Amino acid sequence: MINKKWDIVLKDEFNKDYFKKLGCFVKREYKKHTCFPKYSDVFNALRFTDYDEVKVVILGQDPYHGEGEAHGLSFSVHDDVRRPPSLNNILKELNSDLGIVRSGNELTDWAKQGVLLLNSVLTVVKDTPLSHKGKGWEIFTDNIIRYLNEREEPIVFILWGSYARSKKELITNKKHFIIESAHPSPLSASRGFFGSRPFSRANDFLVKNGISPIKW
Repeated sequence: MINKKWDIVLKDEFNKDYFKKLGCFVKREYKKHTCFPKYSDVFNALRFTDYDEVKVVILGQDPYHGEGEAHGLSFSVHDDVRRPPSLNNILKELNSDLGIVRSGNELTDWAKQGVLLLNSVLTVVKDTPLSHKGKGWEIFTDNIIRYLNEREEPIVFILWGSYARSKKELITNKKHFIIESAHPSPLSASRGFFGSRPFSRANDFLVKNGISPIKW
């Protein structure tokens, strides 16, 4: 499926009834509707960041639903696409936190350094947010979090907004570090996202545990 260690970690998931039904549903949806991301990009988060490479998890809800935006990584869009408001606020906080100015919109370099940019739902119908909610993706991605929770090496879990924070109950291993705040959406960013300094806090934790920090 993934051509990574994830195939070994998730082999039981791929054989479960819910995942087979989900696969049939997604194939039908991609034939009937315009769906995002591209079918070949659905598992990009796992392809770019293998199981034993994960240092940080940034959890989103479902992909961007506008034309050409989603490419399989939460909060990331291609550089030639207009920057979504949530991503704009994330990069504003990055600049405030670490003084880093990013000109592009793609976060692929984060993923390749060990930042798992995971949406809870991995597909969406064009212009129809949450259209693939409740079809089985959440079971799959919740189990990804559970498998990561079992890892011995410490991981930083960044949970933005009430939906992501609801996944906190899956992270029971005390070796891991949870950073939570309001969502970066313009509707809520001023209520605790701005000033939360997730990037420096994540790196401080990684360094403290002998893990190389992320070049955000």
